[in-house]
Amino acid sequence: QVQLVESGGGLVQPGGSLRLSCAASRSIFNHMTMSWYRQTPGKQRELVATIAGAGSINYADSVKGRFTIFRDNAKNTVHLQMNSLKPEDTAVYYCNSMTYWGQGTQVTVSS
Repeated sequence: QVQLVESGGGLVQPGGSLRLSCAASRSIFNHMTMSWYRQTPGKQRELVATIAGAGSINYADSVKGRFTIFRDNAKNTVHLQMNSLKPEDTAVYYCNSMTYWGQGTQVTVSS
């Protein structure tokens, strides 16, 4: 069993920044592929970024150059640094690993 707990969402103006964090409950975190997804009402959940245990990283085209995913293996935590935020980034953001999901954290980009 793996528990994932997200934090760091909120309201930010266009062009602003937020950092999301996801803490995992298991000590094998170092070997786990971690991902961030987002979802808006009426739409499918969308993959935003993935970081493998070995460190390889992939981003959705819509966030390349603006978002950065990175992990702190000593703290079993993965982060999503979001810069130059746009209104279309508004969504509930979820942390994922294998079949496990966090509870989601709301990000709202609005003036």
